[in-house]
Amino acid sequence: MNTEQIEILLVEDNPNDAELAIRALKERNLANNLVWAKDGAEALDFIFAKGAYAHRSPNNHPKLILLDLRLPKVDGLEVLKKIKADERTKEIPVVVMTSSTEDKDIVESYKLGVNSFISKPVSFDEFVKMVSEVGLYWLLLNRPPVA
Repeated sequence: MNTEQIEILLVEDNPNDAELAIRALKERNLANNLVWAKDGAEALDFIFAKGAYAHRSPNNHPKLILLDLRLPKVDGLEVLKKIKADERTKEIPVVVMTSSTEDKDIVESYKLGVNSFISKPVSFDEFVKMVSEVGLYWLLLNRPPVA
């Protein structure tokens, strides 16, 4: 695994949605240093440098986490809760990208500290456009706190 700064951690169990997101980000040259976690447990291992990712520096955080809510092993709300509860990771921007439009998921995500909540568009073109715009904003326009 490359030790360079990881720009995006994509946490998505649906391979079709993941491939579309990766393709949209690559088209804008935003996916050079992207890691795809296929479930919540893998995402937490990556973020906290455990398990298969124990060789990583726990201080080498992604610049952005794109997080689905409906995940196997550990659901997205639990992943969000653990990220935002830890002093080392709470400032990492987390954007929930989910098929859920339930108010309770939106409310709970914001209570836990999500930076943005986006419902995945159904159409291919709208999904690609949305992912591209999210990547551009969070990686190029947003100004994070200086470490």
